[in-house]
Amino acid sequence: MPYPRRLLNDHEHVTVDLHPHWWFLAAPTIAIVASITAAVATLATTDSDTTQQSVAGWGSLVALAASAIWLVVRYSKWLTTHFVITNLRIIFRSGLVSKRGIEIPLDRVNTVHFRQGIMERIVGAGDLLIESGGESGQQRFTDIRQPDRVQRVIHAEMDVSRQRRSGGAESVTDVADQLERLESMLMRGILTPDEFD
Repeated sequence: MPYPRRLLNDHEHVTVDLHPHWWFLAAPTIAIVASITAAVATLATTDSDTTQQSVAGWGSLVALAASAIWLVVRYSKWLTTHFVITNLRIIFRSGLVSKRGIEIPLDRVNTVHFRQGIMERIVGAGDLLIESGGESGQQRFTDIRQPDRVQRVIHAEMDVSRQRRSGGAESVTDVADQLERLESMLMRGILTPDEFD
């Protein structure tokens, strides 16, 4: 489900719209697989028609139900969480019933750091730490897909924003350079063809 266009300002377009990395769903998925495996192992190792099998069967059923509920809740959270970069700001929104969010104007961003552990590097996930001139100062965003690429997109949008603010002939002459940069981002897979258009 893409970020709602009705929440964008005039002359604002989305450069990147991400849900959390699939790694966000790994723990409840592993829990379901483990509970199914435990249920099969329990049923195979206990005698039939015994109280022990009945208790083990109910325990396995409860574990499976709890894992399934955890996965559904986590998937709902995944579906309603957006990390969005536009030509004007960085937006983070999450929540199905109760919502929370933050918006950071690109001209207030000071630095962007990313961090990946070994496992995160293998799967292509990581965290972004954005330092801005706002009240909170630092914001950490977890489970971002390809955080190094996202960091480069933020810096590219910041450059374009700075040029737009400076105005004048310089911003007009740099259109070809901007198009080349965007085409390069398309070729590297940072942008989709729709985003490039």
